[in-house]
Amino acid sequence: MKHLIDPMDLSREETDQIIAMAEDIIAHREKYQDLMAHRKLATLFYEPSTRTRLSFTSAMMELGGNVLGFSDAKSSSVSKGETVQDTIRVVGCFADVIAMRHYIEGAPLAAAEVSKVPIINAGDGSHSHPTQTLTDLLTIKRELGHIGDMTIGFCGDLRFGRTVHSLIKALTRYEGIKVILIAPQELALPDYIKQDVCDKSGLSYFETDNLDEVMPQLDVLYMTRVQKERFLDEDEFDRVKDSFVLDARRMSLAKEKMAVLHPLPRVNEILKEVDDDPRAAYFRQVENGKFVRMALISKLLEWKDDPTHTMPQGEAPIVDSTLHCTNSKCICNHENVEPRFRVTSGGVTRCWYCDSKVRG
Repeated sequence: MKHLIDPMDLSREETDQIIAMAEDIIAHREKYQDLMAHRKLATLFYEPSTRTRLSFTSAMMELGGNVLGFSDAKSSSVSKGETVQDTIRVVGCFADVIAMRHYIEGAPLAAAEVSKVPIINAGDGSHSHPTQTLTDLLTIKRELGHIGDMTIGFCGDLRFGRTVHSLIKALTRYEGIKVILIAPQELALPDYIKQDVCDKSGLSYFETDNLDEVMPQLDVLYMTRVQKERFLDEDEFDRVKDSFVLDARRMSLAKEKMAVLHPLPRVNEILKEVDDDPRAAYFRQVENGKFVRMALISKLLEWKDDPTHTMPQGEAPIVDSTLHCTNSKCICNHENVEPRFRVTSGGVTRCWYCDSKVRG
């Protein structure tokens, strides 16, 4: 069975099929209005969300399906101490597919390990957000006409930005991609993404803290907000919260044909004066999210019993009681989930669930 926990759970061919179906939905919405009739999507949101939750709900409704679930875990048996895996076992009795967002990293992967229906990761902490990645890829395709052969700048919070981590992973599958990482040192891209994703795949990238200098090079500028909820130290947040602001002056430095993306919500990192610029694609990006989730739901249920569409086969996880995940926000440090690990090609041992370095 195929789940979507990480962007790399989809092959390049599967990703392209989802993007192509989303484009066909946009062109022929009437063809798909009853595709999910009598099917149910469960949305389990342990963390606040506006765009992602409503996008999934709208997507299933436009396909003719029904939606159940919760937008606040306090209103569910979670408040009584029910674990993620037990919740999934229960909800899987009522739904055909489950989309879940969790503030604990690795929770969707733990869910997929026991689920009898496809699990879609709608965001787990600062770890991964693969459906936003599909949204971003569709937006890039519609704005530029292609996905490969481009320079993309990621600006702002690259340390905690799960959408950034996920999109960089997906872009390793495309040719001619050049990545520019624009952030202060405190918000730099995590080493595991640089080493295990960029370096391993040969993805071209460099780092800078000067947005003005690189603006003329960009085909896509991916802005992010500095996420206060990810910081344990409020003083550190205050130091970096206003690191980069996109305004009309900076837009004047950019190419005539380029696209500004943002996973939203924004705070003050894109001024309103940019909204009317035709290169500002972030609100079009929101609508693209609905179409790509329509395609994703349809494809996962189409592939559910297809032996040619399964999860990627890699090395088996390591179980070693002398190892410990150092991430306090990992599922294996919050619930009764057996800690498991993997060794990267560079010889670094990382947590199976959250990708953090581990210690013995």
